Order: sequence, then C-alpha cells, then structure tokens
Amino acid sequence: MKKIYIMVSYSGTLLSNLIKMYTRKEYTHVSISLDIKLQEMYSFGRIHPYNAFIGGFVREGKNFGTFKRFKKTKIAIYSLEVKDENYEEARRTINKIKERREEYKFNFIGLFLVMFHKKIKRRKAFYCAEFVKYVLEKSKAVDKNLPQIVKPEDFQKINGITLEYKGLLRTYNYKKTYSFQNLYRKRQQIAV
Repeated sequence: MKKIYIMVSYSGTLLSNLIKMYTRKEYTHVSISLDIKLQEMYSFGRIHPYNAFIGGFVREGKNFGTFKRFKKTKIAIYSLEVKDENYEEARRTINKIKERREEYKFNFIGLFLVMFHKKIKRRKAFYCAEFVKYVLEKSKAVDKNLPQIVKPEDFQKINGITLEYKGLLRTYNYKKTYSFQNLYRKRQQIAV
C-alpha cells in the first residue's frame, strides 16, 4: 500500500479571493502529490506567479512559483492509502500529462461555469479540481466517482481520506507530520 497526497489551499490571490467570495469555502485550489515531502506536487493553475491569465499544467511547491510568492497560503494536506497498482497508474497519468504539458490548457470556461452548476468538457483542458479528479478516477484510487462538477472541497469528503496537516504551507514540515501520524496511530492501537 502507498499514499497519494491531496493538498487543498487558499493563497489569497485575486482569483482565489473571487472564488472564495462566491463559494464561501475555506479552500479554493487543489493539488496532488505522490510523496509526503510534496516535492512533486501537480495541478492546473497559473504558469507564471504574476499572471493569473496564463494557465496550464504546473508543478507546484512552497519554495517556487505561486506558493513562493504568496507566503500566507493556508493549506490542508490529506492522504489516501491506495494499492500499489493504483499508485503507479496515478504516477503514469501525471507523467503522461507532464510530458505533453504544452498540449494542455487551463479550463477557464469550465471554472467559470462551476458558479452556474454547469459543466463543459474541453479536450486537453482542466481546472485544478478536474485534473485531480481525472488522476484519481483514471488510477481507480477512489472507490466511487467524485461529483461531475467538482470543487476543491469535494476531495475532503473522499472515503478513507486522512487529514495529515492543516496550517500555513510555509510552516509545513513533513518530518513533524510523519512523526505526529505515527504517534497518533500508536495511541489508537493502545486504546484498542
């Protein structure tokens, strides 16, 4: 068994403020990672930290890109334990898109239509939640499909998902998170 990590975030950008104003939800963006260090974290978002209108497939991290610029980004990191074959299929799916990133676009129309509870499927175009949903469903990492019109908060409701960390992205330390989870599991075993 391996873990896939899903990070929901709120960076405070103009676009994230508009989304938050409409949704009234804590988080406005979602990313996926295949390791607890979050060194390989992917999504669809702004390609250039200073330009919200040029979007596409992006590699994200706390020390580069948009998250480096917005130091007060709030996050919640969740883990989803999956079979090895599901994990490897998720890796293959992400790598295929990464290798052909120039062919993919940001689905601005799809993101806008979410406000009206409408869905438009554009070929080789995703907004962040559509991309994470695509990876999870293609790899069969989730036991039931996510909503057709998917939003960042929907990932927090996946069966079997575990909260690993909540706070500022800049203070996230995977070593502390890993130690906390081990301590928590030991306490659960003693209680039983």
